[in-house]
Amino acid sequence: MKTIALLGVILASLCTVQPAGAAAGGKQGPASLLQLATFAGGCFWCMEHPFDELPGVVSVTSGYTGGQKKNPTYEEVSAGGTGHAESVQVLYDPSRIGYKKLLERYWHNVDPTVKDRQFCDVGHQYRTAIFYHNEEQRRLALQSKEALEQSRRLPGAIQTEIVPASTFYPAEEYHQHYYKKNPLRYRYYRTSCGRDHRLKELWGEQAGH
Repeated sequence: MKTIALLGVILASLCTVQPAGAAAGGKQGPASLLQLATFAGGCFWCMEHPFDELPGVVSVTSGYTGGQKKNPTYEEVSAGGTGHAESVQVLYDPSRIGYKKLLERYWHNVDPTVKDRQFCDVGHQYRTAIFYHNEEQRRLALQSKEALEQSRRLPGAIQTEIVPASTFYPAEEYHQHYYKKNPLRYRYYRTSCGRDHRLKELWGEQAGH
């Protein structure tokens, strides 16, 4: 597992090197203006793709955050007890995509009405959470949650936490972009876990989008 110092180097390199394919989606803003957004929505395999396909998103990394254990492994997090949640960290260009759009994509890919679980995955490590990186993200996240509650479109109270971002530990390499590396297993997991079926129940045509 990479150390915090190495993580800093990796993030710095992401901010200074244009990723492959970025030019195809339009011009990217200055590297110094790129921002981070962090979300937990159950299995991180299933949270990468929804953000990856958005224009303006530079990269999506699966990992662990929100807990106490330093440099946790997948086995430790999935067993519970570390306090961490499986999460994704999104590096995005705010000149091309706003945080509101990221929030919208987030809500439509989770079931925010359940506590400490997502679909077939049960435990605090599979909670839903929005980890804000600044006051503006906090304000927008709270605003979006309140609007969703007032809409009364969901069958229960929203259990999603909105909490400050803390150290993010990238998951092991074999987890990164799992949906690309193992597409058949990925689709089987989504189906067998009931994720797509439940999202369709909650969000209708907006599910996943």
